[in-house]
Amino acid sequence: MIEKQKTIKNEVSISGSGLHTGEYGTLTFKAADVNSGIKFYRIDIKGKPEIEAIVENVVDTSRGTTIGKNNVLINTVEHVLAAVSSFGIDNIIIEINQIETPIMDGSSKHFVEALKKAVVVEQDAEREFIHIDSEIRYYDEKNDIELVAIPHDSFSLEVDIDYGSKVLKKQNAFLNGLDEFEKEIAKCRTFVFLHELEYLLNNNLIKGGDLNNAIVFVNRKVSQLELDRLADLFQKPKVKICDEGILNNLDLHFDNEPARHKLLDVVGDLVLAGKPIKGKIYAKKPGHYSNIEFAKLIKKQHNNNNIKKKKMTKVRQFDLNKTPLYDINQIMKILPHRPPFLLIDKILEMGDEYVVGLKNVSMNEHYFVGHFPDEPIMPGVLQIEAMAQTGGILLLSNVPDPENYLTLFLKINNVRFRQKVVPGDTIIFELKLISPIRRGICHMKGVASVGETIVMEAEMMAQIVKK
Repeated sequence: MIEKQKTIKNEVSISGSGLHTGEYGTLTFKAADVNSGIKFYRIDIKGKPEIEAIVENVVDTSRGTTIGKNNVLINTVEHVLAAVSSFGIDNIIIEINQIETPIMDGSSKHFVEALKKAVVVEQDAEREFIHIDSEIRYYDEKNDIELVAIPHDSFSLEVDIDYGSKVLKKQNAFLNGLDEFEKEIAKCRTFVFLHELEYLLNNNLIKGGDLNNAIVFVNRKVSQLELDRLADLFQKPKVKICDEGILNNLDLHFDNEPARHKLLDVVGDLVLAGKPIKGKIYAKKPGHYSNIEFAKLIKKQHNNNNIKKKKMTKVRQFDLNKTPLYDINQIMKILPHRPPFLLIDKILEMGDEYVVGLKNVSMNEHYFVGHFPDEPIMPGVLQIEAMAQTGGILLLSNVPDPENYLTLFLKINNVRFRQKVVPGDTIIFELKLISPIRRGICHMKGVASVGETIVMEAEMMAQIVKK
């Protein structure tokens, strides 16, 4: 099923103070054209400068994620981006009339509510994804921070946090799909330790902060005098420490709300990779800096794969009269398939990372009896199968006894049929590895051509198993 790009139908605004600046401002969501992406506009500055929501524009991660371009900045974008991502929105304009997004209650809840009013709509363009093709790992040994992404058919995320604190113990949070975000994650607020809060207050760094937009953990003894001072600063009649080691400013939505908020931050920061991600991600003690470095690694892999794919679209020419590497009899010693379901006739070339096969399409093929007999066309599913059999030769060539193995599909992605294949055509299947073969699993990109014309292409993953 082809997924469509999305934007919003209605313009909607949300107002509030920025956490660090304390300035009151308004953020407005507006519809955007297909393939335009997520863009912020500083409408309080002459010319309404544009800042794309991409990792290349991240300029600071010290107290939230800040993006900037040409000395124009927007602070704390992660909670807004997490909300946008949760609706699967690809294209949106976000106008803001100050340097920082409204902190609201320190979560994504209010942005989610605004976007529900905006009404998400599909657009007439196919959605593009970043597919995690092989393991991506970021590790900060000094701070014991780790983020890992592995291939998966959808997006899922797991987060562990552990700060060695008695009041904020080790926690874990899961997200099995962005459709769970509103219910399970959106309302989870940011958190801070009291000593961090005091540092920020003393350095005038949270002018828009109050005790309603952060969970405050107290990991040391505090005098009543200090608590009274905090009450005065935040204009509260009284501040006390609850049994759980949390200031009595608010009640937790979940026992693991801090871990869920860290998960929220990861979702928002990974939007800056540029496209929605399909992969399973694990994050240990993530922070904005590590999230952004990880997003850069994900985007780098995606761009490298695109370069490989573009190279694959150039049709190579082969000498069809040259003695093949494997003829039909040699192929049958490797593949378990037999006529009429053996769909390749020759293997022309093969290396460590690629294989080239050939199929002569004749009017005598069994499927032409019932498949458009008055205008015979080779079925697309059989083109895919022929391509897979070609790839199977490369995969089975890595075991000493290929006759004892079967090659089974794990998934097929990004299939495109560009031109019909008819009797008299000779199809060349050229497949290259997207990632190295591991544990008998092969992930390949294939292009099928007739003459100088590409007729079909696909990505496929398969695994060999013992008969």
